[in-house]
Amino acid sequence: MLRLDHITLVQYRNYLQNSFEFTERVVCICGLNGAGKTNLLDAIYYLSMSKSYFSRPDAANALHGLAGFRLDGSYHLQGELQKLVFILRENNKKELSLNDEAYKKFSDHLGKFPCVMIAPDDVSLISGSSEERRRLIDTILCQLNKTYLLQLIDYTKLLQQRNSLLKQLAENGSIDESLFEVIDQQLCSKGNYIFKERTNFLVGYLQLATEIYTKISGNTDNVIMQYESQLVQSSMEELFKKNQQKDRILQRTSTGIHRDDLSFKILDQVFKTEASQGQRKSLLFALKLAEWQVLKDQKGFTPILLLDDVFEKLDEKRMYQLLNWVCTQSDGQVFITDTHSERLKFQMHHINTQFQLIEL
Repeated sequence: MLRLDHITLVQYRNYLQNSFEFTERVVCICGLNGAGKTNLLDAIYYLSMSKSYFSRPDAANALHGLAGFRLDGSYHLQGELQKLVFILRENNKKELSLNDEAYKKFSDHLGKFPCVMIAPDDVSLISGSSEERRRLIDTILCQLNKTYLLQLIDYTKLLQQRNSLLKQLAENGSIDESLFEVIDQQLCSKGNYIFKERTNFLVGYLQLATEIYTKISGNTDNVIMQYESQLVQSSMEELFKKNQQKDRILQRTSTGIHRDDLSFKILDQVFKTEASQGQRKSLLFALKLAEWQVLKDQKGFTPILLLDDVFEKLDEKRMYQLLNWVCTQSDGQVFITDTHSERLKFQMHHINTQFQLIEL
């Protein structure tokens, strides 16, 4: 079982120094826009993932006009008290410690205190670029598989090196071909591994997301979710060989697992152009709650669930089904934000669950 009991925020976003005690499994956070509801959820996410959910640079999260910030969290994990501290120094150096012992590598922390966040801008998972969907896949897999995380880090660095060499070739007319060949070999090895892991993982994940979509919406809507990769047809070695000249002209690596995507269709049409608002919201929640469920199944305990401003996303029926599932049928800790305290209270009473209300 994972519980966050207490958090202190110092110079984080709009908080100069604030502490919060969490006394119930379901925590409702109410306040006007700009009060800091989302910032509080993001601070919880920071302690789990050592970065902001919103892809902001670390320094951008410090209180305006100040440098650096500090987040302290007290948890109970499987019955044991755990203390997490994240510090961003004035020189932008990051520090993360567990029970007063500093991590040498932040990657060692990933997956220990899992949490899943659902926020208003997540609609980009469906309507945005493929990068958003790859990030979703990688965020889950990196928490489950340390080797995958390390291979992905290496692949990203090698890809940057390869692209730099391609630009150098365009500028100077020549490059170190032996170095280029070594980078290609390493990229192929790591790319093939990442493709295999994504393929194996997505079979179960996409099936689960489809089931959750049906659970939320009440029907399947004939939604089809698929993993798309150039490596389905060819190995990385074949792709690099085939596109060698093209890459040298474009000055970038045009093929590989960094081009992978998830495709969503409804009645054999592209989902983002044909689906209704309700269907889009249902799919978004299905993808994120499948992440929550997969982490729960693999870790043996339920991740913290952060629901930011979700009441604007779903109708009454879908909202009841969602909250009843995550708040009543699950044993996980859930944080929910809304601008209307009465709406929060009504929903919690409707599903007959105990909750703590924090008003900012």
